[in-house]
Amino acid sequence: MARAQLNYRCTECGWTTAKWVGRCGECQEWGTVTETAAPTGVLRALKPVSIDAARAARSITAIDADSDTATHWPSGIAEFDRVLGGGIVPGAAILLSGEPGVGKSTLLLEVASRAARARSRVLYVSAEESVSQVRMRAQRTGALHDHLYLASETDLATIVGQIDAVDPQLVIVDSVQTVSSSNGEGLAGGPSQVREVASTLIRVAKDRNLPLVLVGHVTKDGSIAGPRLLEHLVDVVCQFEGDRQTALRFVRALKNRFGPTDEVGCFEMTGDGIAEVADPSGLFLSRSTTPVSGTCVTVAMEGRRPLPVEVQALIVKSSAPNPRRVTNGVDASRVAMLLAVLERRANFTFGDKDVYVSTVGGVRLTEPGADLAIALAIASASNEKPIPHTLVAFGEISLAGEIRPVSSGKQRTAEAARLGFVTRVDAESQSIREALRVAFTVGATTRERELDAAF
Repeated sequence: MARAQLNYRCTECGWTTAKWVGRCGECQEWGTVTETAAPTGVLRALKPVSIDAARAARSITAIDADSDTATHWPSGIAEFDRVLGGGIVPGAAILLSGEPGVGKSTLLLEVASRAARARSRVLYVSAEESVSQVRMRAQRTGALHDHLYLASETDLATIVGQIDAVDPQLVIVDSVQTVSSSNGEGLAGGPSQVREVASTLIRVAKDRNLPLVLVGHVTKDGSIAGPRLLEHLVDVVCQFEGDRQTALRFVRALKNRFGPTDEVGCFEMTGDGIAEVADPSGLFLSRSTTPVSGTCVTVAMEGRRPLPVEVQALIVKSSAPNPRRVTNGVDASRVAMLLAVLERRANFTFGDKDVYVSTVGGVRLTEPGADLAIALAIASASNEKPIPHTLVAFGEISLAGEIRPVSSGKQRTAEAARLGFVTRVDAESQSIREALRVAFTVGATTRERELDAAF
């Protein structure tokens, strides 16, 4: 690397020279000339510009927070607005990513249709489909509207021209990886092209106070494709996820400058498009009328929304030297830890048994509040003692066998009471032994009542 250019400066008067001298040539002081680095080329070439009154910095207290540029306006889809923090903010750049075929285009076409009905003109730019293909899908889902404008463009300059011609109140670009710019290097989808396209569109959105929604591809591991700079440029990053085998879809906010990042929106894919699921409480519960061993219901928190989820477990005798541990919807390492706690603290034996743990409805439990329900389901499957449908359990289990309280306990309790759960097992039981005793005692009492009613 080239060494930075050095010069010598007098500490008293600031006089500079290209070589060291013992006496300053300006103030005639001795021993005041010291070595210092010369300014870089960037600083030498940089010249400040004058700021006009419209762009002048203002005191933060003088800025009107209630103006149209700072408030949310609803998109027409309540579940999508929940994730965004109340709606779309003018001038905001929103990035929506998800697996291929999960329904990103269907969701945004519905958002564009609802916004066209409420906020006048909307420009939907499809760089992957023709306008006739988009129109066919819109006709099937009922998203046709006169104020919804379609364009099929892959050139950035042409898209900006379409924005000038339509003058919309919302722009949707599907997707950013298929748009290219003549000012960028490489093919469409490359890091330089994605950076150039995204930065230009975001700058247009900021200058015109125009909300922008970009669709982004994902890699094999599910992360957003393209440079990481793309996530830093936008204001909101949303992940659209779901299992292709089920109709349920979730929208989560990974980054949100205008609202919380712990909210989740629930949708269901139907033959007529995508529909909101305002109350998904019954989607993750089984429909069996009689209690079955190996099942337990918990109340999980998805953002600020409590969701009842049923956990199912199956214990099978194994002759293999290494018994299987199969999980679906729960963390495998968490299940392994709970099996060890049950063996050490509750005298269960799983060394010669295959253990299968799954959730109902394809939901994934990641919070430790589901530990107690998983442990009760495993214990119920091992003892062949069913837990009644009227019992709900939530709590974190430590390695010592203690049950710790979890966050949002009041909300979980209120949701369980609303759905008709009578018995609650939580941190009040204090230990896993006590929780097992309460669950099986309630189950035995319930079976006795059913037998008395039958005879």
